[in-house]
Amino acid sequence: MVNIRRLNTQDADFWGLLDSLVAWDGLSDSVTETVQDIIHQVRKCGDEALLEYTRRFDRVAVDDAAQLEIPASRLQRALRTIPSEQRAALETAASRLRTYAEQQRLQSWHFTETDGTLLGQQVTPLDSVGLYVPGGKAAYPSSVLMNAIPARVAGVAQVVMAVPTPAGELNELVLSAAAIAGVDRAFAVGGAQAIAALAYGTKTIPRVDKIVGPGNIYVATAKRLVFGAVGIDMLAGPSEILIVCDGHTDPDWIAMDLFSQAEHDEDAQPILISPDGAFLDRVQASIDRLLDDMERRNIIAASLTNRAAFVLVRDLAEAAQVSNFISPEHLELSVADPQALLPLFKHAGAIFLGRHTAEALGDYCAGPNHVLPTSRTARFSSPLGVYDFQKRSSLIQCSPQGAATLGHTASILARGEGLTAHARSAEFRLNKG
Repeated sequence: MVNIRRLNTQDADFWGLLDSLVAWDGLSDSVTETVQDIIHQVRKCGDEALLEYTRRFDRVAVDDAAQLEIPASRLQRALRTIPSEQRAALETAASRLRTYAEQQRLQSWHFTETDGTLLGQQVTPLDSVGLYVPGGKAAYPSSVLMNAIPARVAGVAQVVMAVPTPAGELNELVLSAAAIAGVDRAFAVGGAQAIAALAYGTKTIPRVDKIVGPGNIYVATAKRLVFGAVGIDMLAGPSEILIVCDGHTDPDWIAMDLFSQAEHDEDAQPILISPDGAFLDRVQASIDRLLDDMERRNIIAASLTNRAAFVLVRDLAEAAQVSNFISPEHLELSVADPQALLPLFKHAGAIFLGRHTAEALGDYCAGPNHVLPTSRTARFSSPLGVYDFQKRSSLIQCSPQGAATLGHTASILARGEGLTAHARSAEFRLNKG
């Protein structure tokens, strides 16, 4: 039996306990120091450092860094040889992701004022993006699709993939997904050293403008440290699922939904909120009955023991208050009328509406991106999308009349700030039409 902690909003110390439960700081001084050293060595020694770290951490020894590149022909070979049902599933998911992503593409725009001054916004794609794909406890072809497809829809010119290959083992589904998604170059490099190489470039691995994709604590720390030299998508913590249930969904369904995120790793956080205490007991019974049949039962059990919770609330409105505080990565509204409740829920990476919408569908093929804000950052950030691979430039073109009108205003403000050159730059164009 897994002992899942119980919280009750009626308890005096509830909010303090909840805050402690969802707090996450995976960083440590030792990890930061290690990653800083790796980044320094890759910047200093380039390919030589990559070869050494690949030998040490992935147990792959090659003489030339060029051997770390996975040829495009190898990606295509994987796509040709995987089972047909796997290829069909990848292609179906890719098609749905692409259709959804195409709705997100930002467009350039402008307008002209009555005096002839033009104002607007020019939207352009990034030149290059680095995609990191984990290759440790599990392989994630879905992450390849989720990161590469919106980049392609945005119009990114070059998509570069880095994926660790422990003991030299290539994952055929990951390679196939890269072929389907249109990855340009792929490298068998992982960890913080891959992030450093993508951020600063080596003789073999090209420098990119932005790095996206999930990874372990070393990868996340490396992304944090290289930010500024390169863009990043987000600093992601462990996976999270929060389920709000009215007590009328099959408890086996809810238990398995909790398992679906708990199996990612021991630090994943599954939380169930309900106004029905007896239902929480039934879900606990389902968990106890179903857990032994799970292949990753030890990981699930650790997650449930260390970071899970059942929260008893007075009603579904209070459930929304608790959910908004947690701001989960994944939110399931397993209730009779989710659309009616939806306006109450302000903060979540992705919201899954109704009893039949398993979060797992969003992980693979529903259409929206599964790269989502974690660790309460859904309060101020959003899922990965096409807009993350586009940038915006402001457009200003003054007519002679506009230069005079705006120049007068700018001159007053600039002189008020003591910036005389600013003022005179604007004043030179007054009455010069």
